[in-house]
Amino acid sequence: MDGRERQPQTRPLVGGQATHPDDARAWNGELAEVALVPGVGNGRVTKPSPRRELISARGLVLSRGGRTLLQDVDIDVAAGEIVTLIGPNGAGKTTLVRVLLGMLPPNRGEVRREPGLRVGYVPQRLDVDRTIPLTAARFVALGWRAASAEIERALAEVGAAALLERPLSELSGGELQRVVLARALVRTPELLVLDEPVRGLDYAGEAEFYTLIGRLRSERGLGVLLVSHDLHIVMAQSDRVICLNHHVCCSGVPRSVAQHPEYARLFGPQASRAIGLYQHHHDHSHDLAGAPQPSPAPPPGVPEFK
Repeated sequence: MDGRERQPQTRPLVGGQATHPDDARAWNGELAEVALVPGVGNGRVTKPSPRRELISARGLVLSRGGRTLLQDVDIDVAAGEIVTLIGPNGAGKTTLVRVLLGMLPPNRGEVRREPGLRVGYVPQRLDVDRTIPLTAARFVALGWRAASAEIERALAEVGAAALLERPLSELSGGELQRVVLARALVRTPELLVLDEPVRGLDYAGEAEFYTLIGRLRSERGLGVLLVSHDLHIVMAQSDRVICLNHHVCCSGVPRSVAQHPEYARLFGPQASRAIGLYQHHHDHSHDLAGAPQPSPAPPPGVPEFK
């Protein structure tokens, strides 16, 4: 954080968490690499790094009231990458988001954000006073000097153009979620943070929202940090899934269900393309207080689940 070059991390990561080959370079702030190209000048040209880290954190620890909320958490989100953060209720997911965004200071560890990083944040809950005559357009513009054309474009981008003059009090849960997303997009963010955006939606609505986020990532090159309450059903286009229970329990990639007829019948053909399944790989369990405990060995003659 003081500008000095940081040595690559050598400590082992917690609970099977994996890093990318470029993590050490990105943590040192290297934005480009040099390649030899015969016949071009002196043979040295600069090309962009394959990963542009928008936000990185190492060794985050946060305790409050004698309780450990975060323990040695490492996380990175790059431009054009979708990272899904899952975990049980009370696992510290929203707390981690607040630490990453600078809303809570950690007791230990460091967070590095790209200088001037623009963040669009969709909170977990939005309590709207239905007695206030606030239209969708006015809500999108709150706290931001946005031209009418920008507001209309943001609403159209999320499929909510018809809601421009509708009062917020008349919107359904899915419609309100799109308007809140439009409010985040009107600020032209580079990183989009979504805290449990599909809570309360059925599988069809969840799949439709995931498809929208995938399209926004492709068109805008956004980095996306998506927090989900579901431990197994996640966004199929996630580049990484991180399971958090105060510390990183495991991480990996989701498995597509589109090729399985039984899931297509369950979710529908369109939803099955947007939804993926995440299989956990834990080497430990948690007690009632949330503290990690070694997993017990399987009984004799019972094969261990992998």
